[in-house]
Amino acid sequence: MTTSTEAPPRPGLATAAAAVTVVLWASSFVAIRHLGTEISAGPLSLARLALGSLFLGALLFIRPLFARSLFTRALATQRLVTRTQRQPAPAATRRRPVGRDWLPLLACGVLWFGVYNVTLNEAERRLDAGTAAMLVHIAPLLIAVLAGVALGEGFPRQLVLGGLVAFAGVVVIGTSTSSGRAETWGVILCVIAAISYAVGVVSQKPLLSRLPAAEVTWLACTIGAVLCLPFAPTLITELRTASTATIWWIVYLAAFPTALGFTTWAFALRRTSAGRMGVTVYAVPVMAILLAWLLLSEAPAPLALAGGALCLAGVAISRRKPQ
Repeated sequence: MTTSTEAPPRPGLATAAAAVTVVLWASSFVAIRHLGTEISAGPLSLARLALGSLFLGALLFIRPLFARSLFTRALATQRLVTRTQRQPAPAATRRRPVGRDWLPLLACGVLWFGVYNVTLNEAERRLDAGTAAMLVHIAPLLIAVLAGVALGEGFPRQLVLGGLVAFAGVVVIGTSTSSGRAETWGVILCVIAAISYAVGVVSQKPLLSRLPAAEVTWLACTIGAVLCLPFAPTLITELRTASTATIWWIVYLAAFPTALGFTTWAFALRRTSAGRMGVTVYAVPVMAILLAWLLLSEAPAPLALAGGALCLAGVAISRRKPQ
């Protein structure tokens, strides 16, 4: 068994994982907008991150046991019992972070999971889901710049061109929101969320070459949950009066956009550059607008649809392999 954490090139799986992430993260904007009427920003962040940490932790600790069980069954089926001492069951893939890992882990957990969630939740109490998604997704440009400088990824022509096209799409969408205007404080909160998002992603990328993606996600999510613990009393109070549907929406946010969405993100990020993955999520505002239209009756203007087409075109350009 190899002990290297370097991921083999799997472009098909990475693309599929990125697509799952886009859909789940887009749905989170709609869920947060819906929940904002009953649960305030900080308590919602705590509930989402705490449950997400539990789900991710269960996955981390159950998966190695499942792998051992499959290995034992395979040995029995192939009648290789006499060789079990030379071929022990696979060890858990978990690895403890070393000293150099903790600073980027803290940056990722505090900024991307903690600060990002609280500021986005508060922003969506003032802005519709589509507008919030578009404003937050100035982050991919910040990711591309930070990754080019801090991670040495450079600035490939196709990435720069795709990023500019996709950003133009975001600007077009931003001029045609469903409400026709954006509250200033909501816009400021979205910008803070975008900056936290970008720094968190760039902090996470080097960790994925040393630690398993699921473990990095779980640790960062747990750090974010600990940061939000001061909101626990308010969360308990608000859950007492919350509807059953609200509680299930919180569970959905924790299980899918958080536990599954961030895991598929880390899986894809490990197999491609941070800049390219950052541009890929320009598709999130497009999906968020469509879902908000269907589920919240926040109908997009025709100009927003044109901006969405530009976002998708930019993503396609950025992900094309150079000839």
